[in-house]
Amino acid sequence: MHRTCSALKPQYIPIACAALLLAAFAIDMFTPQLFIAAILLNAPIALTSFAFDRRLTIRVVVAALAANAVAGWYNAYHEGHWDRIAVENRVLAAMSCILVGALSIGTQRAARSVAEIEVRQRQVQRERTLRESFEVMRNSVNREIVLRAIARESLRVMQADAAVVFSRGAGSFAEEQYLAESGVRDVDLRRARPAPELASMLTRVRESGQVAVLDASDPMSRFALDTLGAAYGIAVPLGGKANRQGVIVVLRKSAEEPFDAETSVVAQTFADEAAAAIAQADLFMELAAKNEQLEAANDAAVERSEVIRDIVYALSHDLRTPLAAARMTMRQALDGAFGELPPAYIEILRRTVDSNDELQRLAETLLMVARYESGEQSPSRTLINLGALTDDVVAELDPLARDNGVTVIRAAGELGRPVSGDESELRRMIVNLLANAIASTQSGGHVNVSVKDDGAQGRLQIEDDGFGVPEAQRATLFQRFSPGARHGAGSGLGLYIVRRIAESHGGRATYEPATPRGSRFSVLLPLSHEAAHG
Repeated sequence: MHRTCSALKPQYIPIACAALLLAAFAIDMFTPQLFIAAILLNAPIALTSFAFDRRLTIRVVVAALAANAVAGWYNAYHEGHWDRIAVENRVLAAMSCILVGALSIGTQRAARSVAEIEVRQRQVQRERTLRESFEVMRNSVNREIVLRAIARESLRVMQADAAVVFSRGAGSFAEEQYLAESGVRDVDLRRARPAPELASMLTRVRESGQVAVLDASDPMSRFALDTLGAAYGIAVPLGGKANRQGVIVVLRKSAEEPFDAETSVVAQTFADEAAAAIAQADLFMELAAKNEQLEAANDAAVERSEVIRDIVYALSHDLRTPLAAARMTMRQALDGAFGELPPAYIEILRRTVDSNDELQRLAETLLMVARYESGEQSPSRTLINLGALTDDVVAELDPLARDNGVTVIRAAGELGRPVSGDESELRRMIVNLLANAIASTQSGGHVNVSVKDDGAQGRLQIEDDGFGVPEAQRATLFQRFSPGARHGAGSGLGLYIVRRIAESHGGRATYEPATPRGSRFSVLLPLSHEAAHG
């Protein structure tokens, strides 16, 4: 039975009904026929409505009807005759007993319905309060603010006079105690260890991981309640036994208002959500700390990268002048400016010139990479005939191709319009692509070079029937030091520079495998609206 019904069902009601029934029967027995004392039999029937026991009401009605009949028979027998009016009164009294009994049963049903409605309304209200409290507790990601909200909201949810959240630190329930009191807006934060009387109770609750009802029947609870100045309390661990965030203790100061069993269930639900809110705040703070560490590490990495880039930039830039001077001196020596040289020395000098040229190209490459990495781009923009520029590069690298046994085929076709860009950078882009294709093609192979319109863009395409690029390396082909971009002793920056030059000119570089083997590299560049120069 619901709590409202139980409060209206004391044990004395059946006894009182029996006593009233006997008293009414006794009075009716010793009164004349015409004196309607049987009406008193309705009193015990009406009293059963407070018992909320339908069977008790029916039993009392049956007993009242029997008492009415017995008393009527006894009155007539005692007077020696049956009075018609008395008989009719007896019938009316019996009908009134049945009517009062029916009304009592109806009253009990109505009372049960009202009690159930009250219980449902109370449950709905409690669930609404819980949802609102959960939202309040999760509104912040600061641990202290969350703990203050937990202390304050526990008062409202559990309808308590006071609440204390003992926040557990390292090793024990440490220094933080959040105290909220009914009627006081602010939550008091105390940094002190709990008194020994409280510490024992908190340890027991923490180790059990379950809700504990505090009352005077338990000595440990009584000591804790005396310390807190309350008559009743509920202690519940935050997060249960597995996730020990602390303990919530809610208190009622009046000895007339103990907590019911339903409040204990609500306290457990509330504590689980409170622990989740604390864990959320802790996670956010942990992520924030890690984010700060990552930002610091990233800043350090960026700083190191900038230092390395500046060093590369400076070295590449400063190497150009001495390398150019050395090349000029060696060329003069080869041309006889310093007299006739021995044949063996001439061969060594030529190899040294080639090595110097390779070193100078590497310095130029590193300088270009450093410029792109620092965000610098060439400001030079002129109208360039991409087809003619490609022909020049093909002619320049043709001796290299013949030395490798590779045939370079320049397909027919030109662009109808020029491209706008830096001629030296575009030349470098074409040289890198063509040199890479020649190096990737075995002797007897072919490299096809074409330049053609592709809508609003010009397409430079270089296709070889060489080794190709393994599928695992294709995704990183245009990145710095990509394995697929390195053949032999290359720097691994050739295709990376191709991509950066293409992007700086508003275009893009692509790769696809050729059929039946080899590679096909394409560069798409936007065409100028001006006509090509003859």
